[in-house]
Amino acid sequence: MTASFLLSARGLTRRYPGPRTSTFGRRTSETALTDADIDVREGSAVGIIGESGSGKSTLVRLLLALDIPTAGTVTFDGKPVQAKAGARALHWLRRQSGIVFQDPYASLDPRMNVGRIVGEPLWALNLGGDGEPGNTGRRERVREVLADVGLEPEMTTRFPHEFSGGQRQRIALARAIVHRPRLLVGDEPLSALDVTVRAQILEVFTRLRQRDNLTVVMVSHDIGVVQNLCDEVVVMKDGRIVEEGPTEKVLLEPQVAYTRHLLASIPVIGPGR
Repeated sequence: MTASFLLSARGLTRRYPGPRTSTFGRRTSETALTDADIDVREGSAVGIIGESGSGKSTLVRLLLALDIPTAGTVTFDGKPVQAKAGARALHWLRRQSGIVFQDPYASLDPRMNVGRIVGEPLWALNLGGDGEPGNTGRRERVREVLADVGLEPEMTTRFPHEFSGGQRQRIALARAIVHRPRLLVGDEPLSALDVTVRAQILEVFTRLRQRDNLTVVMVSHDIGVVQNLCDEVVVMKDGRIVEEGPTEKVLLEPQVAYTRHLLASIPVIGPGR
């Protein structure tokens, strides 16, 4: 590993308890991820693609210490990530990272207004609006980041049920970047949106990444999203990484039959199709 890698993992494996073989028999295990190695350069965008159940979400959860690996290691900015260490010990990692999930409504507390939702990381991490320890400028930062994602700053008093799906995902994105993280992870953040709204949110991701030099890890079923946003792509199948490399090379010259299968499944508009 070199210093240019903001995030690295080696040998990541995750097994979950499975059903018992009989009433009093031993419990089986189910492997969701096996020996995953990944390197993410600072300022780059890496896409993770594969069919449902291929291990994409398991991988990003382990990278952010939202789950504990059965085996393997994760390093962030040269520092080992101890997933078992507890919330207080992982405060530094939470400060440096943000995540946007697939379902924006499920990830937003319906009892909280938008101002509290977006500002929650600042309060939880004891940060001010400038990203430094303290409590000054928080409200101003919330209004600023809402404008960044294309929402009116005056929307802070409204609640999640008052917004469309695309607007709720903008709110979730605002919350993920309000504390000025270095790493932004998207776990299928665009899959629940229609095509037009998806393109709009993707444009916001791209603009924020370029402006703030964000490092991005994007999980997506949508090859087009990865093609437009990401510099590199990782292809997963059955809990394993089967191919990886520069996005253009992997998508235009896939070396693995499974990658070719994924690309062939993309709908094409043309004569007779």
